[in-house]
Amino acid sequence: MDSELLSGTFVELADTMVAEFDIIDFLHMLTDRSVALLAASAAGVVLADPRGELRVAAASSDAAGMAELFQIQNDQGPCLDCFRTGHPVTAADLADPGTPWPRFAVAATQTGFRAVEAVPMRLRDQVIGALNLFRATPGAFEPADLRIAQALADVATIGLLQERSLRRSETMAEQLQAALNSRVVIEQAKGKLAERLGTGMDEAFRMLRDHARNSNQRLTDVARDFVDSTSADFPT
Repeated sequence: MDSELLSGTFVELADTMVAEFDIIDFLHMLTDRSVALLAASAAGVVLADPRGELRVAAASSDAAGMAELFQIQNDQGPCLDCFRTGHPVTAADLADPGTPWPRFAVAATQTGFRAVEAVPMRLRDQVIGALNLFRATPGAFEPADLRIAQALADVATIGLLQERSLRRSETMAEQLQAALNSRVVIEQAKGKLAERLGTGMDEAFRMLRDHARNSNQRLTDVARDFVDSTSADFPT
């Protein structure tokens, strides 16, 4: 494991006091670093909306996002159990006929995932979502990787709650709702850019995020401007 990347990730997750803190970019960093640091093929984050219902907030790939969405739409899967219980949930082999999530297991396997580990995003008794690690091959994650995954989720949760304390005029539910609404705009921009350039959704998202960072703009603002634009070209 890259110890420098690991330490840098914890620093970035803890640093939510910047003026233009972007929750969506923050959560995508969490999923990307989880894949880079742990033995995972993909990662996703689900967060509870103001009504307590889970929504997909970030994913390292379109396939992971679809797997997360399938769980929510079908009300079954390890990430839902993890959120509801506040405890990690392991699915070492989704092809196991004894899996408690048969519909999700079939869909995830067809997508290319054979194992899932879900860790709660929690602070004491408050659970706001789950970080989910997907693997293309069966087998449980190593205990050391799971400890790091939980630590990443814990630090990210503290960062989100810290953002609430810094924005006392808003409630945490309002902030999370805004973040989830932002994701809708980002998904629209991804689809528009992918269609325009004839590229994949993951590559389209990479281009949007790179442009946001290079131009020192919020990812949501770049996505919204592109969706509303009638220009034939995307700035690079």
